[in-house]
Amino acid sequence: MIQHLLFNSLANNSLRHRQHHTMKFYSRKWVKPEDLNAYNTLFGGKILSWIDEEAAIYAKCQLKSKNVVTKYISEIVFINSSKHGDVVEIGLETIDFGTTSITMSCMMRNKFTKEEIVTIEKIVFVLLDEDGVPLPHGKSMPITTDSSIGSPMT
Repeated sequence: MIQHLLFNSLANNSLRHRQHHTMKFYSRKWVKPEDLNAYNTLFGGKILSWIDEEAAIYAKCQLKSKNVVTKYISEIVFINSSKHGDVVEIGLETIDFGTTSITMSCMMRNKFTKEEIVTIEKIVFVLLDEDGVPLPHGKSMPITTDSSIGSPMT
């Protein structure tokens, strides 16, 4: 009951209350028994691992380089839980390009009900050269037609 009330109160801060028309959902995950916590809901650590991996792939495709690292993840808002057997999808949207960075927002939701599970306002990745030094990338607009990103799922 308390967990449900907490999720509902945090929902007011979620991405769905903002205009995110360009959020694209690129990957899906099937929630299996090994992904669950002691309450038989999707473990938060597993969620963050999936999101970080998907965001890294997105950043690599946008910056056309394998040399990107996670720099920053803002507040993570857990809104609803997910259970064994659910299919969840991860959506990403480019917010900004810095000189050496890309900033995106993220949402994980239930594929079938569209119920939000987690939102993250900002995830920042930085492009590095071979010596690990931040490298200017020269990008200012997200890539939306490059087949290397993959087609968004519907």
